[in-house]
Amino acid sequence: MGIGGIGIWQLLIILLIVVMLFGTKKLRNIGSDLGRNLKGFKSAMKDNESNQDSSNEASESSEESTESSEESSEESSEETSEETAGKKEKEESNTD
Repeated sequence: MGIGGIGIWQLLIILLIVVMLFGTKKLRNIGSDLGRNLKGFKSAMKDNESNQDSSNEASESSEESTESSEESSEESSEETSEETAGKKEKEESNTD
């Protein structure tokens, strides 16, 4: 038994009928068209993967810059709160 319960002789008979119906030239064209489409599909998938990789790298670098800007904003807010506390102390000492 062959593929899916079909023997080798049945497959050869089916192939012979297909060749007689479509002709070798038509089958060759179909095969080459199918090969070109498959090659194009594979190259599109590779392009898509490389675009996703580059977008992932870009998002990682933007996340790093966001983290560094958050750190700098935290530092500046700490400095601002310290300056505000210092000003309040000066004002309180001036009013006394």
